[in-house]
Amino acid sequence: MRTAILILTSLLAATPALADDKTDALAAVHAYVEDFNKGDTAAANALCTGQSTIIDDFAPHIWQGATACADWAAAFDAAAKAQGITDPKVMTGKPKTLSAKGDRAYAVLPAKYSYKQHGKPVNEAGLFTFALQKADAGWRIAGWAWGAE
Repeated sequence: MRTAILILTSLLAATPALADDKTDALAAVHAYVEDFNKGDTAAANALCTGQSTIIDDFAPHIWQGATACADWAAAFDAAAKAQGITDPKVMTGKPKTLSAKGDRAYAVLPAKYSYKQHGKPVNEAGLFTFALQKADAGWRIAGWAWGAE
């Protein structure tokens, strides 16, 4: 009986840690999106790992390495300017998938990307997919991809 109680206690004690990892990983995703929405590129970039990968629907479509997040942000700004896009915002919904195991996490969220193009409102629905890695400073984004629906 004593063994069963010890096993049950250890299982119950482990469950909140997983829930906290999922919650903390998702908080990093939300922080990244909020920083993007505020136009705070430096804060968003600080949430990326030293070796990130980004896949998006504008050329060159993939950014990798130590400066991937900063390089994507610069390319996004240039593409937005060239296309007359202003006021970009991303709204995410409840995760379709959210998992965390050890120092890795994965999240897929429905998203709406809204902006103005030459002053006219545009809305795009899509999926925002994130891979995250737990570091000393907390959860960081190892990669993300945008897929328009």
